[in-house]
Amino acid sequence: MAGQKDHILPGTYGLIACGGQSSRMGSDKSLISYYNKPQRYHVYEMLQPFCEKVFISCNAKQSAGMEKGYELITDHPSYPGIGPMSALLTAFTSFPKKNILLVGCDYPFLTGASILSFLNCCKGDLPVSFYNEQEHIYEPILAWYPCNCFTSLEKMFTAKQYSLQEFLKSSNAVKFYPLDKSGMISIDTREDFAMVSAQLVGPGHDFF
Repeated sequence: MAGQKDHILPGTYGLIACGGQSSRMGSDKSLISYYNKPQRYHVYEMLQPFCEKVFISCNAKQSAGMEKGYELITDHPSYPGIGPMSALLTAFTSFPKKNILLVGCDYPFLTGASILSFLNCCKGDLPVSFYNEQEHIYEPILAWYPCNCFTSLEKMFTAKQYSLQEFLKSSNAVKFYPLDKSGMISIDTREDFAMVSAQLVGPGHDFF
């Protein structure tokens, strides 16, 4: 599409977090199809106009079933089993001079328009995150992490502190208040899926 590159945030790689266990959903959330394709590929394509490169962060088992044409990054063995922090530390280890836009597969109402508005706030040395005013929490997998976060994240890892929520708080991360708050609705259980499936834009909603 003409003009897509005009929106790319220099120095930023997109990273789709889908390496979790999805224990509450009972199946791999990244494979749920809201828009006629698995969510991990939908989010990948959504981020492409805004990032220099996009990668799907996954575990070894998921990587075996990934479709061709999508770039992957598997969790580094140094950072096993610590949730989204695994994805982030692996990305910074692989691309130490790049900022990381970390987006989860949990948010089916997230749109490219919201991402564009968000990235307009991503500048400087502080991380920037979607902020849920109702719950008074950051959304750590709807966040931009500048490359200078790596040192602090490694210190947290060494101290066995793996919460990106706490990292954003302690870093005084910039709070982004989206106009369309539905983009922060997280679908984590089959009950959640059943409640929102009728509202979703695309047809053919399914778990696989």
